[in-house]
Amino acid sequence: MPFLRCQILITCLLSVCCSIVAQADELRSTLQDQQSVAVTIYNENLALVKDQRKIQLSGGQSALAFRDVSAYMRPETALLRSLTSPGKLSVIEQNFDFDLLTPQKLLEKYVGKSVSVIRTNPATGAETTEQAQVLAANQGVVMKIGDRIETGIPGRIVYADVPANLRDRPTLVMSLNNGGAAQQEVELSYLTGGLAWKADYVAELNAADDKLDLSGWVTLTNTSGATYRNAKLQLVAGDVNQVRQAFPMAAPAMRKSARLDEAAVDKMSEEGLLEYHLYTLDRPTTIAENQTKQVSLLTAAGVPARKELLLRGANYYYGSSYGDLGQKMKVSVFVEFDNKEASHLGMPLPKGVIRVYKKDSIGNAQFVGEDSIDHTPKNEKVRIRLGESFDVTADKKQTDFKKLPNPERGTALYESAYEIVLKNAKKEAATVVVQEPIPGDWKMLRENYTHEKAASNTAVWRITVPAEGSTTLGYRVQVRY
Repeated sequence: MPFLRCQILITCLLSVCCSIVAQADELRSTLQDQQSVAVTIYNENLALVKDQRKIQLSGGQSALAFRDVSAYMRPETALLRSLTSPGKLSVIEQNFDFDLLTPQKLLEKYVGKSVSVIRTNPATGAETTEQAQVLAANQGVVMKIGDRIETGIPGRIVYADVPANLRDRPTLVMSLNNGGAAQQEVELSYLTGGLAWKADYVAELNAADDKLDLSGWVTLTNTSGATYRNAKLQLVAGDVNQVRQAFPMAAPAMRKSARLDEAAVDKMSEEGLLEYHLYTLDRPTTIAENQTKQVSLLTAAGVPARKELLLRGANYYYGSSYGDLGQKMKVSVFVEFDNKEASHLGMPLPKGVIRVYKKDSIGNAQFVGEDSIDHTPKNEKVRIRLGESFDVTADKKQTDFKKLPNPERGTALYESAYEIVLKNAKKEAATVVVQEPIPGDWKMLRENYTHEKAASNTAVWRITVPAEGSTTLGYRVQVRY
């Protein structure tokens, strides 16, 4: 039996050696050849990678295995060019090998082929070898051994060799025609998935709710299967159009969960790019495989802010009789500020989530709400909905409704009256914005507070409610449909 075991070992070694010899003519480029790398990441899980390497090439035709590329590369976008011998290096053919070598993948590649199965007798330790044909490797293994069919893995499996398209790292294999120097600097550029970024903001309100301190962070996530060392990092904010692929490439399974890297202290500079905005980190940074990294985007202190309590109505009750419309109705809480240089800001803000905090009576910052914002240009207003007021509520009812006779042909005419009681349990006065979307062609017949016609279908009142008191808004409106 020891002789048989030795024979099997020799066979395995010869198989591996044959596999190595088969690829002996293949030139390989790894991260050791890398001179620089630049990564531009877009909002929608898309990135542009520019990988510069110094490589040694043969004259004429040769095969180059460009290793350590993104596993989510879109190979149709790959472009290799020579920086030292422009026009003298061309790509004849390329193959993207993203099937990574694992025991399961190796077994799948051998479906329909023969393998050796080694069994060990648990009592004696003796080993026996049988030839088997792999019939299936999906959700388990099915093998034909001699004249019987077996499921599961009946022992150790020995393979004749490793298929050429199974690699330990994602690899772009290119057939090249080199008419230039032997040593060249080349750049491989390609689009890839697996790289994403988002913006997050933290705001802290002051005691009077009229100023806030704002900080912005960019969070990068790399699940592309590659590491980008000392990369020049740029981010594009904006909605870049992409053609949706009818047959998307299957993504390789990730082996690890992403880890959070320490936040970098360098901020990002900003510039316009077509109809988008480009943010550039002022230093190189390493974006490791399966890593989440945070980079500072902006900081601003003392930004003037405005808090608003808003009660918004609906348009359905202006054409019918409803009576009671709600008790203890919630009043929404908003905070807004201007993205202007005069407000200590003025940088185009990428879309993201703003989380707002406020210090309590003993100085501890407490979370008071969050909201998402869209891409916000310079000089635009940022408006955040924090939640609903606990102490400010409203009771609303329809006090009168009637359908008026003899309207113009093809129209309907209604008159209705409303009463809104605003209640404030706070120890200080509160101002509530009452916003009523009134449909059709309308006119205000009577009101005890003057409204503002904010839009063709919107009436707005600003009502001050005293501390621990209430204020009643009453109005009558005529609506023509």
